[in-house]
Amino acid sequence: MTPRPPPAAPARRLNRLLAAVYTVYAALIFLLLALATLLAALLPGPLGKRRARVRCGARLFLRCAGIGLQLQQEQALPEGPCVVVANHASYLDGLVMQAALPARFAFVIKREMDSVPLAGMLLRRIGAEFVDRSRGQRSARDARRVLRTASSGASLVFFPEGTFEAQPGLLRFHAGAFVAAVRAGSPVVPAVISGTRDILQLQRWLIVPGTITVKLLPALPQPELAPDAAVQWLRSQSRSHILQHLGEPDLEV
Repeated sequence: MTPRPPPAAPARRLNRLLAAVYTVYAALIFLLLALATLLAALLPGPLGKRRARVRCGARLFLRCAGIGLQLQQEQALPEGPCVVVANHASYLDGLVMQAALPARFAFVIKREMDSVPLAGMLLRRIGAEFVDRSRGQRSARDARRVLRTASSGASLVFFPEGTFEAQPGLLRFHAGAFVAAVRAGSPVVPAVISGTRDILQLQRWLIVPGTITVKLLPALPQPELAPDAAVQWLRSQSRSHILQHLGEPDLEV
């Protein structure tokens, strides 16, 4: 005789079915709102208004998908230009930061996103800065362009890990965000994203509802150090502060 499944098996199957239904619903909502947001971004208007429209689209998706967003601030964002650096745990992180931050921020994103149909167009319309992560000439040109953008007084958002993994934890920080901050003389605001990894995990197609928290930590002012030393200090301090509030292991060691 075939052994009977344990009593918990039907409940697990039901949970998987509900998760699949929710995933299809969330995906459809995302596609519809993404198209509507792209059309809104293509409308004439200054960059700030285009970013505000996309911010509304990101917030509307989270609301319609039943995903809560909590913004916690230990200190108000600097009124002038600044550089926000956040941990990276999920494909949702960019959308979440778009919804959480004011429309004055430009996002620094890996060059591969520029070639994604529709997404690349949308990101270009809101002034995203694309960077090549290789060490070739194109990477150097991208880096110089980002430095010029920062020096012009723009506020930027970086994910300094550059990527994310399924395993919880904080990866090594690349220096680009902190070089830009030092070149522009801008303060650095560490940000901690929690909850996105649970909602949309790498290598798992199911989405589960939940709550995402974005915690903006106090800004780090420019230290009175030589430029190279200032970059290293800002990178170390930002990572240490994020790690302290993240509650995940240090994957750099």
